[in-house]
Amino acid sequence: MELEGKVAIVTGAAAGTGRVFADRLAAKGATVVVADLDDQAGVETARDVRGRFVRTDVTDRADLERLVAFAREQLDGPHILVNNAGGGGHVEPQFPEANPSEWGATLDLNLRAPMLATQLVLEPMRERGGGAIVNVASTAGLGGAPHQSPEYAAAKAGLIRFTSALGRLDGVRVNCIVPDWILTERAERELAEMSPEERAAAPTPVAPERLAERVVELIRDDSLAGQVLVIYGADPPP
Repeated sequence: MELEGKVAIVTGAAAGTGRVFADRLAAKGATVVVADLDDQAGVETARDVRGRFVRTDVTDRADLERLVAFAREQLDGPHILVNNAGGGGHVEPQFPEANPSEWGATLDLNLRAPMLATQLVLEPMRERGGGAIVNVASTAGLGGAPHQSPEYAAAKAGLIRFTSALGRLDGVRVNCIVPDWILTERAERELAEMSPEERAAAPTPVAPERLAERVVELIRDDSLAGQVLVIYGADPPP
């Protein structure tokens, strides 16, 4: 798929990694729909990438329906969906101390929301001859080691398997990137607060720009469906 002239929805696109994704897709010629809860940052991002901002709570079905309807009716899309919105694995309380509504919110944000967004874009993508969806998971969803937020790890593991289970749906390709620790502003602050010993033991963060390159590759290559790309900042652990 060539990105020139295509309409791309990016959730959580107002800042951080999502902002980098929006920048890269716009640079390749796509019209980006910036979906985010942050009105000010969302408007600024949309202005900078010459896209459109739609205030969206991805955990709210009505908001997601309005987002897809906007792309469909106002921009003749979508052709691309990047399910980037997520996170919260570091936020306390966590399971089992968290109550069901708290750990349920983590599942809603990181698994149910991308599943619903995927379901909602299938029909308009098929009407336009096909499309590409990229889910953003996390290495928290890999393996069998303990994790500080079991609900977050479970949600990301579910998103990975959801991707591989779908693969290709009548011309709509679903793929997934699985980044390790990402070099966000929060990660930069955490690194700055570490002792030299802690910093030496910490994993090498993944640059968001590198993730954006992989997202573009997955969108462009029509042969790729159901792919799960694990991305570390350095060589993966043995």
